[in-house]
Amino acid sequence: MTIQSPKHDSQPVEVSVVMPCLNEADTLEICIQKAQRSLEEHKICGEIIVADNGSTDGSQAIAEKAGARVILVSAKGYGNALMGGIAAARGKFVIMGDADDSYDFLEVPKFVSELRKGYDLAQGCRLPSGGGQVMDGAMPFLHRWWGNPMLSFLARWWFHTPIHDIYCGMRGFTKDWYEKLKQQCTGMEFATEMIIKSSFYGAKTAEVPITLHPDGRKAHAPHLKTFRDGWRTIRFFLMLTPRWLFLAPGLLLIAVGLISYGLAIPAVRIGNAIFDAHTLLFASLAILCGYQSIVFAIFTKTFAVNEGLMPEDERYRQFYRWMNLERGLIAALVMLVVGVTLLLIAVNHWRLAGFGRLDYAQTMRLVVPGATLTALGCQTMLSSFFVSILGMHRR
Repeated sequence: MTIQSPKHDSQPVEVSVVMPCLNEADTLEICIQKAQRSLEEHKICGEIIVADNGSTDGSQAIAEKAGARVILVSAKGYGNALMGGIAAARGKFVIMGDADDSYDFLEVPKFVSELRKGYDLAQGCRLPSGGGQVMDGAMPFLHRWWGNPMLSFLARWWFHTPIHDIYCGMRGFTKDWYEKLKQQCTGMEFATEMIIKSSFYGAKTAEVPITLHPDGRKAHAPHLKTFRDGWRTIRFFLMLTPRWLFLAPGLLLIAVGLISYGLAIPAVRIGNAIFDAHTLLFASLAILCGYQSIVFAIFTKTFAVNEGLMPEDERYRQFYRWMNLERGLIAALVMLVVGVTLLLIAVNHWRLAGFGRLDYAQTMRLVVPGATLTALGCQTMLSSFFVSILGMHRR
């Protein structure tokens, strides 16, 4: 990331208002003026930073003329622009908000008030569920009544975030807290990453009701794309919750498989239904898929922790205290020995039958479990090496 900024004086600054900008000539000046007015009227020592991400419509000149500091961020992306602007901020508190005039920067003092009380994060809320207000025409119908409430609900359920509007781009935070989070996302996920990681790390969070106004831009449509960005949010959520994406489905599949094995091995009959060799095949499929899903949960958790997207937790530490490469290889070896033994017994039955036809209902009770255990042993061996490699950085 290349950042260019003019020299500044050493005057102490309490609040830095950061606006990411990409061709916002229609609305940038009014946003800067509102921010300046809010700081002056409430006697807040502050600065206004426009983090420009390559505008071609003269936004930089507009910002400089209006009295803002312009930070030129060459790396493309909403997150990159914000990282560049926040890195240049001199204030103890940072207030970020889009420069499309949908957020009213006259509300900046509300965020400053919460941060002065000792909150790490003051998250804006536009939705009535959190005390906010959406003006007519300010938010598309699908966003207002489905996308935003649904994704915010998932954030509260999966990550225990104490907010009702995860997509609200107007928020305040202490610069110390931001630096602790070590944000990674360079695109639109930057905002949701901040909320989720703040929850992970136990941020003291306040929710600030605000009013959302209609987008004031005329020259181009909003940057947000409903289905593309909605999917990117869900994808990001899932990456940070391997419990729901991989672990829970995996445990369910293994449970179904083991129950089916318990019915098929003795050929249990329930009514007219007989659970026989074909049931074993379905059960083995469930076990193999479930086991792979659980292994992917371990991979994902380890990767996310090492990349700083998630903090270590006690279960994670216990897993690595208990699990190491050697124990994984021993477990793999046991499964391989048992599996290959069952397969060899089945081959011997075939030999005793003169390599002719077999009673498949009986031999499949050896072949299917044998093949399943052999496959699980191979998966365990390879996964143990891979998890060990992923976990090397952590140790």
